[in-house]
Amino acid sequence: MFTPRRSATLLMAAGMLASLPVLAEEPRYNQISLRAEVSKEVARDLMVVTLYTESQNSDPAKLAAEITTTMNKALEQARGVKDIKLEQGSRNSYPIYDNKGQKITGWRERAELRLESSDFPALSKLTGDLLQVLKMGGMDFAIAPTTRKASEDALLKEAVAAFKARAQLATEALGGKSYKVVSMNLNSSGYPHPYARAPMMMKAAMADAGAAPAPEIEAGTSDVSMSADGTIEVQLP
Repeated sequence: MFTPRRSATLLMAAGMLASLPVLAEEPRYNQISLRAEVSKEVARDLMVVTLYTESQNSDPAKLAAEITTTMNKALEQARGVKDIKLEQGSRNSYPIYDNKGQKITGWRERAELRLESSDFPALSKLTGDLLQVLKMGGMDFAIAPTTRKASEDALLKEAVAAFKARAQLATEALGGKSYKVVSMNLNSSGYPHPYARAPMMMKAAMADAGAAPAPEIEAGTSDVSMSADGTIEVQLP
């Protein structure tokens, strides 16, 4: 049970809360949502090649040793070429069963090697040489991270300028004297992911390990865009 003094205190607090004004968000008028987008072609200046070795043997230890020897030889050869980024990909081993699917008759193992470079001629030649001991998994092209950042920085400025130009046009169309930006979002798109596949003819040409060819490379370009989405508030006279 509350004492009279405490009851009086609670009543006073409740009265103070009831007397506070209701805070309401100030309404906004003359707001317009706008979108501006700019784009340009960016060269795919990064070449990515995936090679692999695959074999089978009834003895898993001998099989692992064979795969390791082949990969070590390829890695040693690749390390001798400048400006080539090396990365060992997946390596998997799995059993081979008989026709009834009950007895293991052998083992099969596969290991991958990923090569990456902006020096197309060097990587192309190295790939042709390595195809004497490895097999072609794929040849792909992308935009290098440094190129991507530079293109984003340039497009960002262009997108903001295009948004401001559109905002000024909208302001004039409404008969306004000025505007202010309420919000703006910038987003880039168009970078190929996953990598754009190389033509099948090129893969077939490089698969001729005996000739170890180094075909001409045409990586192409990608359309990269930057959009500016936002809201402005027009100030009317």
